[in-house]
Amino acid sequence: QEIFGYKTQGCRRALCIAGFILSCGALSLLFYWKPEWDVWINCIRCSLEEADIVLLRTTDDFRTYSRKTVTWISVSAFIKSRSDYPATEEDSIFSKAIMKPSLLVKTIQVQKIRYVWNDCAKQFQKVGVLEDHYTCSAIHDKFGSGLTCNEQNVRRVICGPNTIDVPVIPIWKLLIKEVLNPFYVFQLFSVCLWFAEDYMEYAIAIIFMSLLSIFLTVYDLRKQSIKLHKLVESHNSIMVTVCRNKEGFQELESHYLVPGDLLILKEGKTLLPCDAILVSGQCTVNESMLTGESIPVTKIHLPQADNLKPWRVYCAEDYRKHVLFCGTEVIQTKADDRGVVKAVVLQTGFNTAKGDLVRSILYPKPMNFKLYRDALRFLMCLIAFAAIGMIYTVCVFALNGEETGEVVKKALDVITIAVPPALPAALTTGIIYTQQRLKKKGIFCISPQRINMCGQLNLVCFDKTGTLTEDGLDLWGLLPSERNCFQNIHSFPADHSLPWGPVFKALAVCHSLIVWEGKIQGDPLDVKMFEATNWVIDDSSGHQKEGQGSAHATVVRPGLQATTAPVEGITILHQFPFSSALQRMSVIAQEIGGDTQAFTKGAPETVAMLCRAETVPSNFESKLLLYTAQGFRVIGLACKSLQAGKPPAALTREEVESDLTFLGLLILENRLKRDTKPVLEELSAARIRSVMVTGDNIQTAITVAKNAGMIAPTHRVILVEANEGPGSFSASITWKSLEENKIEDYRSLEDDTQTEPGIRLALGSGQYHFAMSGKSYQIVAHHFRHLLPKLLLNGTVFARMSPSQKSSLVEEFQKLDYFVGMCGDGANDCGALKVAHAGISLSEQEASVASPFTSRMPSIACVPELIREGRAALVTSFCMFKYMALYSIIQYLGVLLLYWQLNSFGNYQFLFQDLAITTVIGVTMSFTRAYPKLVPYRPPSQLISPPLLLSVVLNILFSLSMQIFGFVVVQEQPWYSQTDIHSACLSVNIHERNSSSSLGLHGVRDGAHEQTDNGFKSYENTTVWLLSTINCLIVALVFSKGKPFRQPIYTNYVFILVLIGLLGICLFLMFADIDGLYSKMDLVCTPTTWRISMVGMLAVTLAVSFLVEEAVIENRPLWLLLKKTFQYHSKSHYKRLQHMLEQDSAWPPLNETFFSDSVAVTVEGNMGGHSNPTFDSNEDSL
Repeated sequence: QEIFGYKTQGCRRALCIAGFILSCGALSLLFYWKPEWDVWINCIRCSLEEADIVLLRTTDDFRTYSRKTVTWISVSAFIKSRSDYPATEEDSIFSKAIMKPSLLVKTIQVQKIRYVWNDCAKQFQKVGVLEDHYTCSAIHDKFGSGLTCNEQNVRRVICGPNTIDVPVIPIWKLLIKEVLNPFYVFQLFSVCLWFAEDYMEYAIAIIFMSLLSIFLTVYDLRKQSIKLHKLVESHNSIMVTVCRNKEGFQELESHYLVPGDLLILKEGKTLLPCDAILVSGQCTVNESMLTGESIPVTKIHLPQADNLKPWRVYCAEDYRKHVLFCGTEVIQTKADDRGVVKAVVLQTGFNTAKGDLVRSILYPKPMNFKLYRDALRFLMCLIAFAAIGMIYTVCVFALNGEETGEVVKKALDVITIAVPPALPAALTTGIIYTQQRLKKKGIFCISPQRINMCGQLNLVCFDKTGTLTEDGLDLWGLLPSERNCFQNIHSFPADHSLPWGPVFKALAVCHSLIVWEGKIQGDPLDVKMFEATNWVIDDSSGHQKEGQGSAHATVVRPGLQATTAPVEGITILHQFPFSSALQRMSVIAQEIGGDTQAFTKGAPETVAMLCRAETVPSNFESKLLLYTAQGFRVIGLACKSLQAGKPPAALTREEVESDLTFLGLLILENRLKRDTKPVLEELSAARIRSVMVTGDNIQTAITVAKNAGMIAPTHRVILVEANEGPGSFSASITWKSLEENKIEDYRSLEDDTQTEPGIRLALGSGQYHFAMSGKSYQIVAHHFRHLLPKLLLNGTVFARMSPSQKSSLVEEFQKLDYFVGMCGDGANDCGALKVAHAGISLSEQEASVASPFTSRMPSIACVPELIREGRAALVTSFCMFKYMALYSIIQYLGVLLLYWQLNSFGNYQFLFQDLAITTVIGVTMSFTRAYPKLVPYRPPSQLISPPLLLSVVLNILFSLSMQIFGFVVVQEQPWYSQTDIHSACLSVNIHERNSSSSLGLHGVRDGAHEQTDNGFKSYENTTVWLLSTINCLIVALVFSKGKPFRQPIYTNYVFILVLIGLLGICLFLMFADIDGLYSKMDLVCTPTTWRISMVGMLAVTLAVSFLVEEAVIENRPLWLLLKKTFQYHSKSHYKRLQHMLEQDSAWPPLNETFFSDSVAVTVEGNMGGHSNPTFDSNEDSL
């Protein structure tokens, strides 16, 4: 966000208060809607240092402003002298924020996060977090003994309480906020006007509907508020133990915690009330609250590395393995030699991981700026129509000598006719119905505004494991290695058990499994691997010390069905948990009464590099390629004997993971889910790109992509490899064609595309796919920014991707103007799920806070379902926009025509059109379900598009022509009389003249009966009203678009019955000569021939309107031909780039290598607009 400083001016403020009084609060309401106007009028611009008001502006397309008041906090109660604050804190934000000598702290609160003024840096900085500049050793030295009471008090006053406080919003606040919505204010204005005109019935109906809408909205918001409050309330009241510097242990409530506090973690289940860095011991935590995955995760303490790098930089992507996140549950602790498990509080309150998720719910990212902008333009067009109508009305009535009050009322009436108050409610109806249909199909939505976005998706990113493939892994085989050679493969399931040896020991101990609630829990790969040994984890081997974690390590022992082993068991002394950056994990284990060894498992390439070269088979790479190319997941195993004497906890990871002996390859099968291939084929047929984003091996990912149908058998795969030079100041990028045909027993050699002309032909036709690793992606993003969009255009497989790289990739696709969906299992995809236009989590929970959409179906079959419903919802929204526009314009044209004769519609005529016609149609039009097949094109993405505008304009012209024709022709009829409304029906006329009682009912427009005649009855009124009313039904039918995005109109039985019923009522009103009814509806009797003529006019209008809609508006080939004729090119970045690359015969540069000279490469053309916030953003300051 951008921030601007302002200072309040007393005289300006006084003038504004006078304005509030004189405008009866209207100015105050305007400032409530536009806070920036309030600041600009009341204040003068100044520096942030002098400001008492700050104005924040978002940097997205919406450019939304928010006003914040600067507040001051005093810390004088805790700092009596300079000696009260240690010198070691001089470099801390807590010290820099305290102004001397006033001892005040200047703060602002933005979306639940507190920022304090740093007088040295001259900017607002976030508090409630431990600064990132601390090194690993500094964290241990400064915070390893805990804070003093005084330090803790000062920090608590500055940071605020450690609470994720989401109060249940009072109903009166929700009511006021909802009532002050511009839409309801406009409705209030309309209702007041209608009451002034005695239009009581519709005014009461609108009041009733508005109150119902407000009630339902407030109920829904209140329900969400209570649900969110319950989700976080348990976090705010937890008893914790902290270590006080030189004062021992102290028990306190969690809301007193501050960054830097030293937490003591006891044995047993504990809910974490903050984010904390583990500085001593080891923990096993359940992070399902954040990730949706209930696999226990092992956390290890932060190393005491003596270097100058900040701890996050030093730990790189693996910093998470040292961090305990708020909201997660500690299910097991293991103390080291120091006796207790300790953690330093890293972040508190809304700064924590859980707080961030809650904030993402409280302040969702606004989506689809184009649709919002088009909706505003649409409303502005209606307001422009209203302005023209007002001018016309004033001129007509003023020139005819009408009273000023009547002229004003008639002019204001035009606004309520041209801008329909029911528009927002009608649009919301379609979304509500879609949400209900999705819920029935097991897809839950916590962000309804994103449903329309799903209709625009043209690229979907998929996680692999658990999403495209089955959750569980099956052991396929074990390929042991001895004396630099691979041995015979051991297949699973097998008749004989695994033989005892180093490989067996590696399978038994190289894992992070625990016994939790009586079951072995952990990574599915680890579980399968350990189960193959038939050994068991002895969870009774450790004993607990009061107030401490278990001091004993995990012991594994032979089970009842295990192979006879020469040992009683093996003790796992120390773990180096799996690291996504290092792509491996290691353990130090000791046979009971025997030797100590280290075991490592991980990505085969990585493990082989750590092994002594003489232990790695010479055919290692070919064997690895053989299995990964078939889609197997391959794990490398290695071991090393350790010398006795040095404690395991004292050994560094580098010492353990070096000079290893290669043991072999563990081969696991990860089967595709049953629905994966048909779903991806359906998306491909609909021209929706599928991209795989996984943390797995790149060869495995490519093969799974081919087996799943992401990559066609005839298409080429180009491997993009990027490497950094020494010092990260230069880099290289290479394009290699992946030649699977070298694996003779997997691919046939007879393939025409393997020849050079075949390759070039495939590349020239765009039939190629890029595959790259997360490491290469990050290097390209740093050093080859100008190539990144080109690579993304044909990038299909992104392997070994970290969570932050997944989020970054989604954002980069969005910058190319793709509408991106992300489908994952929620484990490592939370960031990407939140960033995508439509994030779909395959979770069993009803609603995951990590994703806008959550599917109970454990397959990607929910993706096309969501796209189908999204397309139907989007088309429904556009149809509703068109209908509401036409309804208001049809009524608007009819009223202006009658204004020419100083006439108008009667109250019951308005009521029938507004309530019986539009409200009922608005409710039932959205019942039409989604079409079951995805077509290879999307609905229009813009409300202001040529086909839609042409449709609206032509139908306005048809309606205008029909109404003017009827208005003029009725005056040419021989029975027409401007003064005698009974001249057309002689029998009725004679009866009326002979019956004085009936005169009161019909009210001839003469002086004798003026008090009983409301002045609306005339032949023009009857003609125009009947034509315009049935015309509303015509446009409702014509605009109810069916195929290809919605089912045919006749499948919406309720809507069809409503149309038939309403048409029947209208025809009944047209042909029935019932005096009481006609009097009530302000209609007059006309000859049957004229009524048939009106039916003829309506039939012609229906035929022309329907023909134009089908033959022109919905004629896709015609619009494509027009685009081609006028050489219209898409404005989307990816389409322009695609067109450019099709003309470039040198792309892609196969088997070539490029080098960068520096980190910042000169960017070509328009590619300079692509920036990557994942790598260069800083959100800690404003």
